[in-house]
Amino acid sequence: MSNRIALVDDDRNILTSVSMVLEAEGFKVTTYRDGAEALRGLLAEPPDLAILDIKMPRMDGIELLQKLREKGNLPVIFLTSKDDEVDELLGLRMGADDYIKKPFSQRLLIERVRAVFRRLETQKAQGPGGGPSATSVKRGELLLDPAQHLCLWKTLAVNLTVTEFLIIQALAQRPGHVKSRDQLIDAAYGEHIYVEDRTIDSHIKRLRKKFREVDKEFSHIETLYGVGYKYNETAVVGASATATA
Repeated sequence: MSNRIALVDDDRNILTSVSMVLEAEGFKVTTYRDGAEALRGLLAEPPDLAILDIKMPRMDGIELLQKLREKGNLPVIFLTSKDDEVDELLGLRMGADDYIKKPFSQRLLIERVRAVFRRLETQKAQGPGGGPSATSVKRGELLLDPAQHLCLWKTLAVNLTVTEFLIIQALAQRPGHVKSRDQLIDAAYGEHIYVEDRTIDSHIKRLRKKFREVDKEFSHIETLYGVGYKYNETAVVGASATATA
């Protein structure tokens, strides 16, 4: 079955050209011209991936993402213009999986879309089960089960996007081992996919926020300035600001 993509943009030319490119690659595409129309359609018939423009009438991409995140963790790629830096970072911190700056090449778009679907397929490879799968990772109070896209902290569910899940998984697989931003980019996006360092930083901030929503004292993702990040399985309350910045 073809993966289904929702494309949301108020530019008719982009809707036409991008949907043609995606359909030529075998994807099934539904298009929407504004956020309000898209919200109704996406809730009625959820796609496998949504590609959202930020600047739109009636409801912009940021507000649309916020409403979608109230319902679930649908993978989202943002389309941004060069002057959308603030909104772009806000979108990442709200849980977008990726962003592409306009104007963009068709090849780049397809690479980013396929990268998201590869991540989804990797997690679904073993299928759901009643308990933790053979690929699950247990680190103290943290349980990650890729087969079920399940993240638990102290038995409480932490709702993560595909990208966030892959980042915490990469860190937790080797506690205490420092991962550079480039290594985390490779883990989350795959090799040969370029994203800026600040993209990883935004995802890390979002991860910390989500864990602190279930445990306000969570401090296990540590920053080593100029080097990268690590997962500290034995982090203690009151750790230095370096650990949680």
